[in-house]
Amino acid sequence: MFRITQLARKFGLSRSTLLYYDRIGLLTPAGRTEAGYRRYSQADCERLDAICTFRRAGLSVAEVKIALSREGDETSRVLSERLRILGEEVRALRLKQRLLTGMLHAHAKGGVPLLLDKEMWVEMLRAAGMSDDEMCRWHSEFERRAPESHHEFLLSLGIPEKEALMIRKWSAAGRDR
Repeated sequence: MFRITQLARKFGLSRSTLLYYDRIGLLTPAGRTEAGYRRYSQADCERLDAICTFRRAGLSVAEVKIALSREGDETSRVLSERLRILGEEVRALRLKQRLLTGMLHAHAKGGVPLLLDKEMWVEMLRAAGMSDDEMCRWHSEFERRAPESHHEFLLSLGIPEKEALMIRKWSAAGRDR
């Protein structure tokens, strides 16, 4: 059996965290001494280990309660949702990373950094829910309404002149379909 302070130290938590977990029913001690002190069993220790693992994975306390409820579908739902959110966060961080890399590269050359590059622009359109066909329609409409601005926009994304001309040709053909 573990006393609250021993268990807290073992997991690098504060005593107040364990008191909070007890108060909300997340980790109830196996028993109490005659003086009323909490006593935690090996099973409690294993449950706390699971709680800490879920918390390190980014789950909220409420989500941990659901995950530990032993209801398989709910646990899968909570974990899948957390994984989806992490995926979005990773994509957003990659966009920022590419933007900063481009800024550093442009700064090293003494130029003005690109605000967006081709990959970042395509990722943003995909994140907004646009399919390849919708992106094609977008380019076709841009080319139809403002061909020179479309060309300048493509160049501003760091797309080489030759590729920009190919995209414009593809865009013009797309509107004729």
